[in-house]
Amino acid sequence: MLLVLRTGDPVPEVVARRGEFLRWFQDGVGDAWDREWHEHDARSEEALPEPTRFAGILITGSASSVTERAPWMLRAEGFLRAAVAADVPVLGICFGHQLLAQALGGSVVRNPKGREIGTVELEATLHAETDPLFEGLPAAFSVNASHVDTVDLLPPGSTVLSHTSLERHAAFRVQRAWGVQFHPEFDGDVMREYTVARRQAIEAEGLPWERIHASTQDAPHAVALMRNFVHRVVKRHP
Repeated sequence: MLLVLRTGDPVPEVVARRGEFLRWFQDGVGDAWDREWHEHDARSEEALPEPTRFAGILITGSASSVTERAPWMLRAEGFLRAAVAADVPVLGICFGHQLLAQALGGSVVRNPKGREIGTVELEATLHAETDPLFEGLPAAFSVNASHVDTVDLLPPGSTVLSHTSLERHAAFRVQRAWGVQFHPEFDGDVMREYTVARRQAIEAEGLPWERIHASTQDAPHAVALMRNFVHRVVKRHP
């Protein structure tokens, strides 16, 4: 069974047409996973499940900031530490990437380089050549991103797997836990809706909204990375 640990909500305009995070993950993973899915909202008062119940864990994005240190975030961090200690595969996405880093001893701050939003170019490091998430992917490819915070300090023992022009830790790995600052579950349609929802903030920060909005596109290699997590990590090491 795969767990989707929900830490936030998609923008309402997208939910109305495209559903919630769980559906996006299921659509992106596709036939790489034909078994059961389970979703748990980390913000709820319901106790977090035992991580060893799951073959793998995916953590969603969120409009919240890890720097808030809310009680539910601290509980989720404890859950992730237990998952990693038990060798359960974990993939943290955007906020999930930051939460994972914080849980394992890293730190998160507001990115001094500013907001990263839209379709951006990702460059893999040499370490990615032998990493299962990046298997079969080119050295550079497009991804969709939407964030203002960044992992400033990586957890001990981390390996950096990719970077962008604004994000030096765009993907990292610790044991069988990965964090990606971008959104492999976002296609071009979803990314465009996010740029519309964030337009006021984008323009207030002096960024070229029209260019960002017009250049959004599908990011199939990012989707393949998410499928690799399931096919090459979760299913290869049950």
